[in-house]
Amino acid sequence: MKNVEKYARGYFMPPETSLKWTQKEYMTEAPTWCSVDLRDGNQALIVPMNLEEKLEYFRMLVDIGFKEIEVGFPAASETEFVFLRTLIEQELIPDDVTIQVLTQSREHIIRKTFEALKGAKKAVVHLYNSTSVAQREQVFRKSKQEIIDIAVAGAKLLQQCAEETEGNFQFQYSPESFTGTEIEFALEICNSVLGVWRPTADNPVIINLPATVSMSMPHVYASQIEYMSDHLNFREHVILSLHPHNDRGTGVADAELGVLAGAQRVEGTLFGNGERTGNVDIVTLALNLYSHGVDPKLNFENIPAIIAVYERLTKMRVSERHPYGGELVFTAFSGSHQDAIAKGMKWREEKEPGTWSVPYLLIDPKDIGREYEGDIIRINSQSGKGGIGYVLQLKYGLDLPAKMRENFGYFVKNVSDHRQKELMPDEIYDIFQKEYVNIKTPVEFVKYRSADQENFQTTVTIRTGNEVKEIEGAGNGRLDAISNALQTSLGISYTDLIYKEHALETGSKSQAVSYIGITASDGRLYWGCGIDVDIMTSSVKALFSAVNQFIRLKNSAS
Repeated sequence: MKNVEKYARGYFMPPETSLKWTQKEYMTEAPTWCSVDLRDGNQALIVPMNLEEKLEYFRMLVDIGFKEIEVGFPAASETEFVFLRTLIEQELIPDDVTIQVLTQSREHIIRKTFEALKGAKKAVVHLYNSTSVAQREQVFRKSKQEIIDIAVAGAKLLQQCAEETEGNFQFQYSPESFTGTEIEFALEICNSVLGVWRPTADNPVIINLPATVSMSMPHVYASQIEYMSDHLNFREHVILSLHPHNDRGTGVADAELGVLAGAQRVEGTLFGNGERTGNVDIVTLALNLYSHGVDPKLNFENIPAIIAVYERLTKMRVSERHPYGGELVFTAFSGSHQDAIAKGMKWREEKEPGTWSVPYLLIDPKDIGREYEGDIIRINSQSGKGGIGYVLQLKYGLDLPAKMRENFGYFVKNVSDHRQKELMPDEIYDIFQKEYVNIKTPVEFVKYRSADQENFQTTVTIRTGNEVKEIEGAGNGRLDAISNALQTSLGISYTDLIYKEHALETGSKSQAVSYIGITASDGRLYWGCGIDVDIMTSSVKALFSAVNQFIRLKNSAS
């Protein structure tokens, strides 16, 4: 690419080695989650949500289990102000939920914010001002001390307004554009604010360190967080918070490593909605924890329902490959993957292990409201016999013999390839019914009777075209006798009868399903399936279906 020389690393490493986080293997508990969907997320929408839509979204966030929800920037617009007043005046905020509002460190904005908060049972007032080199030099054109003065003045005014306003308030400060700020200066300004608020065990404050623009690899952000955590004043009374954006596609990694580095709280959005490439995705973060056996303290047991509300209210779309939520994230089209999943699921049924370990599936899709049927194994021209057999067994109770699965698998793949489309389960079942089940042409089974129980002499009534006739055969069982009658009367020959049967469903009206394979002289296998309430009749129908396959394909070859 051209012009690479115009770019340089814009972040700042800590002045000392900060790598204790590398000694930790995984997150052992969920951080405090704060949803910023209604502020960061909403301001990133092409068409922001209206009041009713915001209220519905707020209720969904509460139902998911968020205990901290940023509801807006009430001084920024009348819509934001009215939304906050509606939540407070209509008492829509549960007692165990804390709302959060954002304010710049500017006097009229701070005063307007507290006007909107009057009567709040509990609220976090989130104060911020930009601190990065680029913001100081290009936007505000102020010195470091002038930037500190803005933050300190805002912190003092928050204290004053909180004392004058009815409600219960907690303070939060963000050095906005933290990732582009010299780390020593970020620490200095945060400690200056803490010196004003002087947090205690009964009145902790939040220091939020946002990756307003993601500028480094995740390990750098983690080292920055660890340095801040180690050097903040009043640290035992400070809740260290993260607010990662996703400019480099590393928002989730930034958050996870930042928590290892000492952060106790994460601000983010559902499915990562936010300006530019978005905020960190709390759904992914929470379910990553879940996959390690750590309770995320959020309820995503019905991801499809959450996505439906999310897409309707935001007009955004969750990508098919979005982690956990995407339509195709649990789906295997590849034959080898399908076979491994099918065998893994069968192994679980047999062994009943205590933990989840199915190949290719990080978590059990059912835990988040996804269905095995249609969600995991989907069929196209790349699919294999294992996946196709799994679909038939899961949805329709058909447990095909292994070699029949292979035979049918090739047939279905050819159909998918010819149609150039994915095949749905009902289409696969229709193909199976049409090609294998109770086939009546060219020879239709009508009935049978056994006269001699010693050698199973059997008479079979068949129909070919408009002609109905009886044929006879003997064997070591009724099915063998019928098979011999067919070979003699039709002038065909086959060997190695492969047989399998099982109940298709339980109950007094259950049906039996039988599968039969016959081997022609050229070694080719022909398969048939019979379904009937009587097990013997289902076996005979399966035999006739296999023979009809044999005759049709033999005639076609001729």
